[in-house]
Amino acid sequence: MLNPDIRNDFPILDQEVNGFPLVYLDSAATSQKPRQVIEVLEHYYKYDNANVHRGVHTLGNRATEDYEGARETVRKFLNASSDKEIIFTRGTTTALNLVADSYGRANISEGDEIIITYMEHHSNIIPWQQLAKATGAVLKYIDLEEDGTVSLEKVSDAMTDRTKIVSMMYVSNVLGTVNPIKEITEIAHAHDAIMVVDAAQAAPHIALDVQDLDCDFLAFSGHKLCGPTGIGALYGKKALLEAMEPTEFGGEMIDFVGLYDSTWKELPWKFEGGTPIIAGAIGMAAAIDYIQAIGLDAIEQHEHELVAYAMEQMKSVEGLEIYGPRDAGKRAGIITFNLEGVHPHDLATVLDMNGIAVRAGHHCCQPLMKWLDVSATARASFYLYNTKEDADRLVEGLRMAKEYFQ
Repeated sequence: MLNPDIRNDFPILDQEVNGFPLVYLDSAATSQKPRQVIEVLEHYYKYDNANVHRGVHTLGNRATEDYEGARETVRKFLNASSDKEIIFTRGTTTALNLVADSYGRANISEGDEIIITYMEHHSNIIPWQQLAKATGAVLKYIDLEEDGTVSLEKVSDAMTDRTKIVSMMYVSNVLGTVNPIKEITEIAHAHDAIMVVDAAQAAPHIALDVQDLDCDFLAFSGHKLCGPTGIGALYGKKALLEAMEPTEFGGEMIDFVGLYDSTWKELPWKFEGGTPIIAGAIGMAAAIDYIQAIGLDAIEQHEHELVAYAMEQMKSVEGLEIYGPRDAGKRAGIITFNLEGVHPHDLATVLDMNGIAVRAGHHCCQPLMKWLDVSATARASFYLYNTKEDADRLVEGLRMAKEYFQ
């Protein structure tokens, strides 16, 4: 387990909610921010606040240096071969839409196939739905195994010579399932399809190496890995990005503008129209530095141990059903569940009355809820600042909720 003193880096955790010490178990929605990230943001706004790339004055140069330095931090974080392969976006949603709108519109035709799974977040469903509607392509779903995992055999069976895009979560935000992305990428490439990876839930918890994965695109968000909201990144193979057209037009992304025609800057700036999210990128880089100093392998191991402990303790709560892999070693720090006879929203409300923050609803995964045959679930998501004591508080809160609704 990680040193519990890590909690001291997160000032928001040092408070009471409804008269109880806060137990924050909603990091899959957004993680909390350490003071090291907060201080970097404060420093930027106090001393370096200026627009990037467009000025020759000192503040502009400092802001540009920090902004482009953040891009290099992301490149190293993903082990991309070039910083030209790193596009700053508002987050995973924007990045996936960029791929669908730019690469998809140029490369997908009527009858082509786009393959996803039932576990996908809406952000990795709707862009492909819209692309299929616009082009006449076929959107296909890979069915899940009973435990919420993906079978490589079913992935292979779904492929045909018309398959052009495979897009999949690395880690499910509901089931906690860790998908075998490297192997799925190999299958996709064997059918001349590209592989798009939604790494929103993976980047905070698992060491990523895009060259080893060999995926064609990968997207993640800063706010789930201790960084600010409204910032994320898209990785794309350079040759693919160079062939793609931008989807937002305006300042910053242009090379030359004439009265009736314009040309674009080179990568990565042709995809970053307008004033970028400067402070967000700098803050996200600080967050990456923070979690890398702790170690992604150590964070992953901490979560495995914590989830294994929590799942074992939760077995003692009668009427509690947990979804996803039973083996904690096959899932990230996410436990989604329902308590018999209690609506998830009511359950989350009772837990909140005891200072325990969990999420309740469909988690932007309505097709998965239908597959699970439920309308909603409750979800506890753990991160590096959580402890076994937090898990004990959750189990205690579940028992209290059961008694409350009996």
